[in-house]
Amino acid sequence: MPGSTFSTILKTSAGYIDIAANAHGEEKAFLVLKALQRIRHSIPHIVEVGPGGGSAVAYLASQLPSAQHPDDVRMTLVEVPGVTSATLEEAMHAFNRAGTCRLVTGFAQDVGTILTEPADVISASALLHEVYSYGGGYHGLHGVIRTLPTVLRPGGMFAYRDVYAVKAASLHDRVMQTYTSRSWLRFLRMFLPQYLQEGTHPYHSASDLVVLRQDSRIVPAQNLDERTSAVAAGPVGVFREVQRHCITLRDHVWRSGVLGFRPYLEGPLAGDWIDARHGHKRVHYTMTGIDWLPDSQKTMLLALSECYLDHYTVDGDIFDECTDIALNSFLDVAERGDGECGDVWKKWATREGRETYAYMTLDALLAAIAVHSTEAAQEERTVLMPVTAADVIRRDRAYYNRYLRRALPNPLKDAKQMVLFSNVPVADSGALAQGMQVLQQWCSKGSLARVYSLQPSGRRLHGDGGVPAGSASR
Repeated sequence: MPGSTFSTILKTSAGYIDIAANAHGEEKAFLVLKALQRIRHSIPHIVEVGPGGGSAVAYLASQLPSAQHPDDVRMTLVEVPGVTSATLEEAMHAFNRAGTCRLVTGFAQDVGTILTEPADVISASALLHEVYSYGGGYHGLHGVIRTLPTVLRPGGMFAYRDVYAVKAASLHDRVMQTYTSRSWLRFLRMFLPQYLQEGTHPYHSASDLVVLRQDSRIVPAQNLDERTSAVAAGPVGVFREVQRHCITLRDHVWRSGVLGFRPYLEGPLAGDWIDARHGHKRVHYTMTGIDWLPDSQKTMLLALSECYLDHYTVDGDIFDECTDIALNSFLDVAERGDGECGDVWKKWATREGRETYAYMTLDALLAAIAVHSTEAAQEERTVLMPVTAADVIRRDRAYYNRYLRRALPNPLKDAKQMVLFSNVPVADSGALAQGMQVLQQWCSKGSLARVYSLQPSGRRLHGDGGVPAGSASR
């Protein structure tokens, strides 16, 4: 991956790959299990690109015997060179009791040459935003999409999960956002200039300019005053980036223990729900002995908590309120580059602070994968598209949405989007018709026109207009 800024050292650290990035195994494997129920090949071959800490592999290993899949289900894992994980090794051992599992190294862009045999199911989580950020922007992204059909069997499936973008026609739609919390204003001041100047993102036109106002005056992002509310105007995608990055930073700082406490964000204690539907939970945490944080903040948190065995527990809303004050103190120190706080910020900014999470709306994603998959270098043209309504799923993050509603006057919804794409031969008019019906539920007229222009003859009519809805050539 020439020219990439992919942070292999930080991405492969045990604190990240084995812990922070090793969760939601059931969600990551959910679409794979659905796909296996529809695959007709007697010895299915699953490929997971970017297995991380192996949470999806471990979950599949626990489900395959009970799901009545053959014992010789084969799995190939494709991971970036230099990225290793102890928990992934454990997950592979568990999978080998239900089937066979092997690990190969390489980049997603080269999966066509890495794999030596076709796949029935390719699974990936957050792959495309990593490729976008570190593998050449849209050019690299479209290259991966063109490669997928060449390594999938006809009728095979691509199970994809990533961060939900926004409900808007485009990530470039201009909106107004308001920030009132001191910690969020500090984060905006520290993060936004760095992201816009150094990150790989699509917000380069004059109409994408972010304008910030405090006391009715335009203020550069780096000059924001955290004591005064700010009104921001700009592309909705930029504010989506600010919001998602702030949440990942908060989790990163929590895990570091630099605030004087460390909550359980993984494992059974992380799911102690008071009301799961509304994202209300109890937070379990331990004290870390860090002494730079003001005693008054520690005392306040402990006074509102209860001792539970060898740690403490507290209502999640109260924890968020208290830790937001602590996070503001952390950012104050980190902005000056001081000590451990400065190091924690730097590691996060290097590893994740320049990534673009929401590079496409669901509308644009479905259309892009459909169109660019037909450009694959293969004799029999296929198209990647969902073919049933249940193949497109959005799972809201109730806990984070609860926090965001308390922290921001007008938050954007936090969620994961999951799509099960089928590798449909362009000559299969029945499957194409099913796919088109699904796309009509999610795609705009402009996106539909791009997909409708795909022709069984192998030609594509260029141009996005003049194609009435429902008039696809089949």
